Amino acid sequence: MFKELEVFEGITKERLIEILDNIKNIKVGFIGDLCIDIYWIADMKKSELSRETPHFPLPVVEEHFQLGAGGNVIANLAALNPGDITAVGIIGDDWRGDLVSKCIKKLGIAMENVTVLNGKTTNAYCKPIRKGISQTTYEDPRIDFTSEPVTDEAELLIIEKLIKMAKDVDIICVSDQFANGCVTEKIRDVIIQLASTGIIIVVDSRDCITKYRNVILKPNEIESARAAALLSKCSGQHFIEQDIEGYIECANIIKEALGCDISMTLGSNGNIQFYKNKAVHILSHDIEGALDICGAGDTFLSAFTCALAAGASHEEAGQIASIASEVTIGKVGQTGVATPMEIISRFDKAYLCNLNDKTK
Repeated sequence: MFKELEVFEGITKERLIEILDNIKNIKVGFIGDLCIDIYWIADMKKSELSRETPHFPLPVVEEHFQLGAGGNVIANLAALNPGDITAVGIIGDDWRGDLVSKCIKKLGIAMENVTVLNGKTTNAYCKPIRKGISQTTYEDPRIDFTSEPVTDEAELLIIEKLIKMAKDVDIICVSDQFANGCVTEKIRDVIIQLASTGIIIVVDSRDCITKYRNVILKPNEIESARAAALLSKCSGQHFIEQDIEGYIECANIIKEALGCDISMTLGSNGNIQFYKNKAVHILSHDIEGALDICGAGDTFLSAFTCALAAGASHEEAGQIASIASEVTIGKVGQTGVATPMEIISRFDKAYLCNLNDKTK
C-alpha cells in the first residue's frame, strides 16, 4: 500500500543529458488508435450569401493537418530520436488514411505494421476555424469521422503483429482512446499476457483503465478518480476534486485491484509515481505566457516510456516527462512535440536555477 508521500528532489542536468542520450539506443513499440487532425482556415471576408440556401459558406483558404490521438504519441516518440520505432495500428483506405500514412512515413517510421482496411473510416478530427476583419478567430464545432468496430479478421492480424513486435522492442506504449479503436478486448488480453512475461508496457487509456493488469498505467487525476470509483463501487463524486491524500487513496484502490504501477499526472501539480509501495511526487514549474494543453498527455506518455527504457528510474522518467509536457503546452495552436534540446533548454530555464537554490 502507498502511504507517506515522498517529494523527488530533482534530476541533475548531467543525468538528464545521459538519459536523453541513451534514448538513441532503445527500440520502442507502439500500439494504439491512429487519427488525423485537420485544420480548415476560412476567410469570412471572402464569403457571400448562398443563392440556394440562407447560409454564408466557409471559404477555406488554408488547410493543414497533423497526427492526432495515438498518432501524436508516435510523433512525440519520433521527436525524442530513439534507435527504432515500431508502430502497430489500423487505418482505412480513405483520404484520411492516406494523410495518416503520409505523416508517419515523414517521421521515418515504416508502415508495414499499420494495417490498412478496405472500406474502413479512418478517425479524424476536422476543425473549421473562421477569421475575418479583426484578429479574432472562431472555431466552429468540430467535425469527427469515427470508425466502426474492428473485424475479427483485422483483430487477428493486429494480434499477430503485436506479438511479433514485442519480441523486438525494449518497451511498448499503448494509446487506448477510442470506443471502436485498435485495442479491442482480445488485444487488451494479449497486452496483459505480454506484460506478465516481463515486457514493460505503459498504458494510457481514457475509459478502460480497470481492464488492464501487469502494466504501468498513465492516468490523469480525473481518470484515476473514475477508475477508483468503478473498482470500489463508490460514487464517483467521492473521488472528484481530490487533494494529494485523495490521489493516494485512488492509487491504492487501483493498485490493490489491478496490481499495476501508476504514473498519475496532475496537470499543473506535476505527477506522482506509485511503484514498489512508494509514492513519489514530482513537482512541475509554472510556464509564462499563453498555454495550450492539447496533446500534453501524449507527450508525457512518450517521454516517460522512452526515459524508462533508457535506464531512468520512475522518478527520473516522471520528471523528464513533466519537463517535456511543459515544452509542448507552451506551443499554442498545435499538438506539439518536445525534442531533447528543447527539454534541456526548459530544464535550464525552470529547473536548474531551482536546484542551485537548494544547494546554497
